[in-house]
Amino acid sequence: MQNFHPTGICPIRDILSHLSSKWATLILITLNANKTMRFSDIQKSIGDISQRMLTVTLRSLETDGLISRKIYAEIPPRVEYKLTERGYSLIPHIEGLVNWAIENMPMIMKNRKTNKLTTNGQESF
Repeated sequence: MQNFHPTGICPIRDILSHLSSKWATLILITLNANKTMRFSDIQKSIGDISQRMLTVTLRSLETDGLISRKIYAEIPPRVEYKLTERGYSLIPHIEGLVNWAIENMPMIMKNRKTNKLTTNGQESF
């Protein structure tokens, strides 16, 4: 039996803690679809992400080496983001999860509705 205790560095916990947010996944998918993007374009593309959350998530993805940031010495300064080679290597796995979600979403929504009805109006989550 493999143990995944939080003592020491568990690669699964460590990596998933960065990638499991919806924002990280959406940013990676957005950059994959659009290649190189500016901060404001990423924010417009995602829509409901706050400026602060976008900044925090971009920094985290950059720290992990999944995206790169290029700053141009212009006035006003221009900053562009794009996936790194490591980031591109993650995309097929994310796409697999996205495809699974698309295929299973109708039944999951049906199950959620059914389970809500059978719990006498009490949330089961």
